[in-house]
Amino acid sequence: MEHEFKRKSLKELNLTSRFLFDAVMEDKEIHQDVLSIIFGRKISTIIQNETEKEARLSPLIRSIRMDVFALDDEQTVYNTEMQDEQRSDLARRSRYYQALLDTSLLEPGIPNYNVLNNSYIIVILSFDLFGYGKYQYTFLPQCQEVPGLQLEDGATRIFLSTEGKNGDEVSEELVEFLHYVKNSTDEVAAKSQSERVRRLHQRVCKVKASEEVGVRYMQAWEERYYDREKGRSEGKLEGKLEDALNMRKEGLSDEMIMRITKLTEEEMRKITE
Repeated sequence: MEHEFKRKSLKELNLTSRFLFDAVMEDKEIHQDVLSIIFGRKISTIIQNETEKEARLSPLIRSIRMDVFALDDEQTVYNTEMQDEQRSDLARRSRYYQALLDTSLLEPGIPNYNVLNNSYIIVILSFDLFGYGKYQYTFLPQCQEVPGLQLEDGATRIFLSTEGKNGDEVSEELVEFLHYVKNSTDEVAAKSQSERVRRLHQRVCKVKASEEVGVRYMQAWEERYYDREKGRSEGKLEGKLEDALNMRKEGLSDEMIMRITKLTEEEMRKITE
């Protein structure tokens, strides 16, 4: 098949792959290590750690699927996302994630919003979304009229880039971590002075060597492939139906339309529907 030779093997993946990232972050101690690197301090013990956690308010509202959701013993919430595809909507996407995440944290009937957890949306990017050459971009709501006055609402959004160039402004460990995310190899791990990065590499190697994870990877790839093929097939049918509708408007008989478009009688009925 056309796409078969384009698919990387599990062992070839870097942590920029959402599949590998999620599989590695299933280990809550490794996720704790990664968060500790990002924040430059030891993060409290993680008591809840879920990958591909879905947040849904209603069947009528778009749901989200978080790469990694975590809650530490201080009740701080972390949503860590991996993004390898450059998109123009990531800032607003993070806003939507924040909204649904917050909505899921309060139980009905709670009158005091001060009990809302502190939360962090963390997006790790394989590109520089903002173009300023920073390894880390941290966003907090701030008053425009009063310099230095922040809105202490407990919500923080952080964008990390593997393409940063300001190594003198962030920790060496964060730089080593982001370099390893981009190239998750023995060579890059061996150069790191960070014990946390080396533990992360051990976990990556374990995941890549796992037969169970390998089967999951193959199944996930096949599902994506068949979803794409189904979408293409449905797109072709929609195009044929649109052509058939135009032919009918021009006065052609259904028999003639079916002969030209190769549509079946059942498919022709969809035009009327």
